[in-house]
Amino acid sequence: MTITEAEPTAPRSSLRGALLGAAFLMATSAIGPGFLTQTAVFTSRLGASFGFAILVSVLFDLGAQLNIWRVIAVAERRAQDVANGVLPGLGTLLAILVSLGGLAFNIGNIAGAGLGMNAMLGVSTLQGAVASAVIGVALFLSREAGRAMDRFAQILGYLMVGLTFYVAVASRPPLGEAFARTFVPVKLDVLSIVTIVGGTVGGYITFAGAHRLLDAGVTGRDSLRRVTQSATTGILIASLMRVVLFLAALGVVSKGLELDPGNPSASVFRLATGEIGYRVFGVVMWSAAITSVVGSAYTSVSFLRSFSSFIDDHWTWVIVGFIAVSTIVFAIVGQPVRTLIFVGALNGLILPISLGVMLVASRHRAIVGDYRHSVLLTLGGVIVAASMAAMGVWSLWKQIPLLFR
Repeated sequence: MTITEAEPTAPRSSLRGALLGAAFLMATSAIGPGFLTQTAVFTSRLGASFGFAILVSVLFDLGAQLNIWRVIAVAERRAQDVANGVLPGLGTLLAILVSLGGLAFNIGNIAGAGLGMNAMLGVSTLQGAVASAVIGVALFLSREAGRAMDRFAQILGYLMVGLTFYVAVASRPPLGEAFARTFVPVKLDVLSIVTIVGGTVGGYITFAGAHRLLDAGVTGRDSLRRVTQSATTGILIASLMRVVLFLAALGVVSKGLELDPGNPSASVFRLATGEIGYRVFGVVMWSAAITSVVGSAYTSVSFLRSFSSFIDDHWTWVIVGFIAVSTIVFAIVGQPVRTLIFVGALNGLILPISLGVMLVASRHRAIVGDYRHSVLLTLGGVIVAASMAAMGVWSLWKQIPLLFR
């Protein structure tokens, strides 16, 4: 997205487009390279029991997104301004956390783009990452980038779900076992829950759709039903993709086939549908990564524009620099799969902070007026924030040493 100012009130058809656009912006930001890699890796480790982690993550996603989107809509302010209303300086802290998390996430997106090009063309992951960064910058600098990205997000969302559904059917997963273990798992992994929640609604992703609706003028108490609908739609799209990819991977690993540790999600497609499926996956992986690179950079920088006139005046070049730094760090660190797992865990740690701020804001009359935030939503949000804080610290502590092996 490259929309930077509030849009005028739109007719009904445009309103529907904004609601759907926000949902797909959130969903396709989540359904990036990390999303695909994490799902394949954890399905390989946990088998059918990964269904339980997905179920918990969907409930956590709803608890986080519905709280945050509704508070931003009622407050009619961006997240950093809401946070400053709670406590002066808190918005600056939130902006720094989200931007740093967005940078970490973008490193993962660059890694995913490299993996996608590797699957498509056979080039090295590093070569693919650098080429993708150059293309991403060129796409962003286009005057029509905002409109093109809106349409592309929707098309890509349908394409990814449809293609992965085909692969899931071809892999013939054990549906009965998957259903049973979703509710009665035989294996539990805290890292898997933290990582996929962080990869779906952590960091900048939590705010991407809400800020999009703010730009479109979909705000105020009268819009809460539409805001809730848009948030729920985005989560359902992302969750549908997660389930379909899980089933595709489960069908492969249940036959005793091993996923390639260097590119696990790509090998799911390859093992299930052959070389053509592998190449097509590369196209989808790369497209998803490019969308996420631009979306992550834009949203992260948008958090900083309120606090620096220099950034506000030169935001386009700041975003270009953001993408360049992401690429350089990935080139130095390498390890694309570990990077994608790590950034999901990191963004999962940011989530309880950002969600906690929004929950406090929901009770702050100077921010939301006489609006009464749902007690049920508040309770759900508190549970999500507390759980993710505890699990996030533990998981990150376990993951950091692995990056330096």
